Amino acid sequence: MQAATQHLSRSHAVFGPLIERIGPPAQVVEPREPYEALVRAIAHQQLHANAARAILGRFSALFGDGAFPGPGAVLAASDEALRACGFSAGKVAAIRDICVKALDGTVPTAAAAAGLDDEALIVRLSSIRGVGRWTVQMVLISTLGRPDVLPVDDFGVREGWRLLNRLEQQPKPKALAEIGARWAPYRSTAAWYLWRASDEGKKIKQPV
Repeated sequence: MQAATQHLSRSHAVFGPLIERIGPPAQVVEPREPYEALVRAIAHQQLHANAARAILGRFSALFGDGAFPGPGAVLAASDEALRACGFSAGKVAAIRDICVKALDGTVPTAAAAAGLDDEALIVRLSSIRGVGRWTVQMVLISTLGRPDVLPVDDFGVREGWRLLNRLEQQPKPKALAEIGARWAPYRSTAAWYLWRASDEGKKIKQPV
């Protein structure tokens, strides 16, 4: 992590003061099978984290043994049972597609994913219904622990860069990708710090 922070500080001067304020990066990686990570990501889409956790709790309880249900078991469940957990019809369809793709090998196991580079996984997994490039990038960072992923479509990442540089507008994704090339091979850490910069901006806007 020290190598990452030193590299970022050398790459762009705005990172130095931010890193000094925030401290060492506290990136949390929760190792899971990609299948489970994708289902969890679908549950969290457009929902507050607490609501998503409640839905996932009901989802796991539906299958009784406390373990995260496998794709075969989920496919055997009715749409009505899955909807009763709190999933929308669109999310049920997405989860079913994840299950099908897990069974046919499109969604690799964690062991198989270790042999695939980031872009190969993004192309492969974003073919699944309801799963876009950003969702796969979140899985790469938070589940597979990939160190060099920059989600340039993420609002918080672009807002963090805007605030650090006192820009009037956020950079376009393509422009930020070009800027962020200098942060390799630690672009996941750069994203983490840009999210923290965005969080700082939110706090400043809050009324006293």
